[in-house]
Amino acid sequence: MTTSVPTETASTNPSKASARSLAPVFVLGCGRSGTTLLYHMLLSAGNFAVYRVESNAINLLEPRFGDLSVARNKRRLLEAWYDSRLFTLSGLDKEEIAAKVMSECRNGGDFLRIIMSEMARKQGVERWADTTPEHILHLHRIKETIPDALVIHIIRDGRDVALSTDKQGYIRRLPWDRKPSKMVAGLYWEWMVNKGRRDGRDLGGDYTEVHFEELVGQPHETLARLGDFIGQRLDYDQILQAGIGSVSAPNTSFEDAKENFNPTGRWRSGYSAEELTVFEGLVGRTLEENGYELATKDRDALNRPELRRMRAMYRKYFEAKLYLKAKTPLGQLLVTRDFSWI
Repeated sequence: MTTSVPTETASTNPSKASARSLAPVFVLGCGRSGTTLLYHMLLSAGNFAVYRVESNAINLLEPRFGDLSVARNKRRLLEAWYDSRLFTLSGLDKEEIAAKVMSECRNGGDFLRIIMSEMARKQGVERWADTTPEHILHLHRIKETIPDALVIHIIRDGRDVALSTDKQGYIRRLPWDRKPSKMVAGLYWEWMVNKGRRDGRDLGGDYTEVHFEELVGQPHETLARLGDFIGQRLDYDQILQAGIGSVSAPNTSFEDAKENFNPTGRWRSGYSAEELTVFEGLVGRTLEENGYELATKDRDALNRPELRRMRAMYRKYFEAKLYLKAKTPLGQLLVTRDFSWI
């Protein structure tokens, strides 16, 4: 099931071992796909700065405050950042970080690198990682501003992701859409996965994919492969012993599942037969492309024209919203609203 761009790693090219073992790591993917679990596994492995929050540096901070080569914009960013838990959880000194940001920061990638490097220095470790799920939509910008970044794209069965996302309630239907809200949650999963995979191919050996089901089902083997990718040994037993965050306490939206935690295959009891047919008709191709077998065997039921139209409509909607947030003045209003909860 695992898909990976061929990677030149420490084991295949020892001359690259040192640089790769210090490079920042981005653990990205659609929300509710296991990004937090894998991120906390990296933190539990050691030598990463512990920062248990999503940075939102590229998807929210940069578009919100504009050109960060302008001193006024940097000051506005710092003022907002100081008033959020992003700063509170960093453990950094205001004056020290302000001096570095004002002298070195030119973009969102610079800002993220500065604050994370300072946290790593303060904590006595050598590298850092980020796990903002929406950063999967900004891979080109990440590599443009943080050239040594390594990206791990974690992918989970979209049927399970949609159930979990729907419980969170943050993917909303268009006003005229009367289908169950988990359908649009599935379409959002598909859009994010496909965009991440498409853009990830441009990163060559600095991008890899891992499936959530492999991470929880074969953790030793999966972490060994990812360790080779990031240039650092990931010992599952050591990770369990450290047990940071969701490694010890599962991050689930299903309250009744915390005692008997089994995060795979919930979709089998989470949809009616008709709902499952509609869901797989909307995103079945992407499920199959990522190694997930469909429950619906009737291909005619999966290829209904109204489902193709719905899929195309939401894809255009998601793309338009991303463009507005990242590329236009209207985007500042959108990301201001998004930033308010941090």
